[in-house]
Amino acid sequence: MGCASSIHISDRVVYHSGKESEDSHSPQQTNTTQHQGNPASGLPLKPLSSKVLLVFAKEDSQSNGFCWACEKATFRCSMARTPESALECFLEKHHDLVIIDHRHSRHFDAEALCRSIRAVNSSENTVIVAVVKRPDREEASVMPLINAGFNRRYVENANMMACYNELLQLEHGEVRAQFKLRAGNAIFTALEQSQEAIEITSEDQVIQYVNPAYESIMGYQQGELIGKEIIEVPKSEKNKPDLLETINSCIRKGKEWQGIYYAKKKNGDSIQQNVKITPVIGQGGKIRHYVSINWPLNDNNKSDKTSERVQAESQTDIQSSKHKDRRKGSLDVRSTTSRGSDGSSQRRHSSMARIHSMTIEAPITKVINIINAAQESSPMPVAEALDRVLEILRTTELYSPQLGTKDEDPHTNDLVGGLMTDGLRRLSGNEYILSTKQPHHIPSHLITPLSLNDIPPRIAQTMENEDSWDFDIVNLEAATLKRPLTYLGLKIFSRFGVCEFLNCPEATLRSWLQVIEANYHSTNSYHNSSHAADVLHATAYFLCKERVKQSLDPIDEVAALIAATVHDVDHPGRTNSFLCNAGSELAILYNDTAVLESHHAALAFQITTRDDKCNIFKNIERNEYRTLRQAIIDMVLATEMTKHFEHVNKFVNSINKPLAALEENGGNSDEENVKSILTSPENRILVKRMLIKCADISNPCRPQELCIEWAGRISEEYFAQTDEEKRQGLPVVMPVFDRNTCSIPKSQISFIDYFITDMFDAWDAFADLPNLMQHLDNNFKYWKGLDERKLHSLRPPPE
Repeated sequence: MGCASSIHISDRVVYHSGKESEDSHSPQQTNTTQHQGNPASGLPLKPLSSKVLLVFAKEDSQSNGFCWACEKATFRCSMARTPESALECFLEKHHDLVIIDHRHSRHFDAEALCRSIRAVNSSENTVIVAVVKRPDREEASVMPLINAGFNRRYVENANMMACYNELLQLEHGEVRAQFKLRAGNAIFTALEQSQEAIEITSEDQVIQYVNPAYESIMGYQQGELIGKEIIEVPKSEKNKPDLLETINSCIRKGKEWQGIYYAKKKNGDSIQQNVKITPVIGQGGKIRHYVSINWPLNDNNKSDKTSERVQAESQTDIQSSKHKDRRKGSLDVRSTTSRGSDGSSQRRHSSMARIHSMTIEAPITKVINIINAAQESSPMPVAEALDRVLEILRTTELYSPQLGTKDEDPHTNDLVGGLMTDGLRRLSGNEYILSTKQPHHIPSHLITPLSLNDIPPRIAQTMENEDSWDFDIVNLEAATLKRPLTYLGLKIFSRFGVCEFLNCPEATLRSWLQVIEANYHSTNSYHNSSHAADVLHATAYFLCKERVKQSLDPIDEVAALIAATVHDVDHPGRTNSFLCNAGSELAILYNDTAVLESHHAALAFQITTRDDKCNIFKNIERNEYRTLRQAIIDMVLATEMTKHFEHVNKFVNSINKPLAALEENGGNSDEENVKSILTSPENRILVKRMLIKCADISNPCRPQELCIEWAGRISEEYFAQTDEEKRQGLPVVMPVFDRNTCSIPKSQISFIDYFITDMFDAWDAFADLPNLMQHLDNNFKYWKGLDERKLHSLRPPPE
């Protein structure tokens, strides 16, 4: 019988008519029934008629042979003439078997097509066969085919019975095996969802699998059990002495055992269970596994009552949450269904949304438990929507957006990648060792009898307006010969009464400021003591804002000023990514995690506490020191950019939105509620983090000349890093920062768009900073104007 009579031909894809009558006896139909009664010997799931995709560029006797074979076997068959149509057809139908013509490379690249199909997730259980030419002389290796993703090859033979026999062998071999794997996934999903505790052991009684219900009821995690022998798991003393021997003698004979058994939970409690243990006969007719199904006795009623109580409590909690302190008393959620109703650890699996309940319940646990309870009585669309919510809540990066890279501007990509990752891992034998020659003491030429009263008039004059946002730090840098931090620090710390708070002499503060400044690298174009002084200035400015003052205590203000002063101490002028890629000593010390920020905080305390002359913490009480130290460390670590979006989003959701809701519901009259939002310990931490973050990257919100100056300095530092990366053969973290090709306006636009706008919108909504927002708007327009003129420089050329 010819192929043409049974297929419909179109330009791109040919579809087989696919006879599928109820009484037709295909080979697979007669075969699958033999295992129906014994799940151990084969899956009792009946496979559908196999779907086959034939990919042949031209019709010939070989393609006709496979067409005829598909019809005879009543397989559902499609044919594609091009790789594009083949891939399209596969994506639509997800065939069980794909046969690709590998004989004529001039038509299409069969191996490339195979790789394309394998790239599709759903191809995991697809069998792909290459039709190859009959070898002329020496037999060719099959390794290239295997590497491309083919399962086997078929040496060309157009004989119809040869094609038919090949299909039968494939169907009863690889295709059937893949079907079993697919079905196995479904069966394991059923096990995962089962409310009975299920345990599977090997023939030697080594535990190979336990399901979530088992974990929940017994209090163990999978990792604590898998690979252990049954005898290693503690046994309850409540069982009769000879019970275990009775069970073992029964199941080793291949017989099923069912009865009552006391199991010992991880916490030491005994639990009475109805147990059914089934031996599974495998290869060679021997027992290969034991499947144990356990369910606690007399547990259902208790669990149903618990579930009802959870739902009632969660509704009450939702209604009253606006009027009570969420930190007082957590919802007592032991179970939301009959699984694990004894209060042992819970776990979310698929739509059941189980999580581990904790002795001290975290807020996220409470939220998820409330959603679980609400799901139980929700209609299907709502339950499914809550499932998606729970999937999001399960992730750890709740506040970090997923960064798209496809169509983004390369400047944005490089900036985000460079600032928000910890390197590409080490790809070079070169090592960048952070200089240890940097002085960690006060150089003799810096020790001068200096106090607020004898600051030189020229320097004092440049600091007259230091409480204004438009204060010019660059003027102070010039007047102090690149030592602005000591002078500005003395004035700002005096204005905030830091010496009085710390009970330390002004001479100690002066020595401390000098030694901290000496540990900034004056050779860095950006991360030097002038940047630290700039951040200190911005911090002091923000601390004077009314909302900030309402939120923070004096100890918070002192912590913020100290953190700003030390936040980049000993910065090497290279990013975290660079240090990680270079395998630097610091990256190794801090495990490639927040490397520089950890170093700044640690070094600041080392410098401060090792010499009484500059130990500003010497005279404060121990508990106060611990609180102050914790706040300083937290603020310095908050300047690390990988957590940027987390900090900003937490601030918005925990502070801005609740404040806005209060204002909408009746202005600021509800002073008590406003105060509770502003002064809760958690929110004070968020305010301090946001404050130092905004101070640290406030350059785009400065007056235009200062903004341009800082943009030039940071660009130069990035250029120098790129130069060194190329010189040392390291991965180039930010390729757009090549001094020969970089567009500084584009980089500033990207930085403002990605990091600055949203953060300062949020900070302005809280602290009320119209002048900063006006500067930001002006500066953005300035950079846009340069970019529209296709200029790459800091300033337009002279007229």
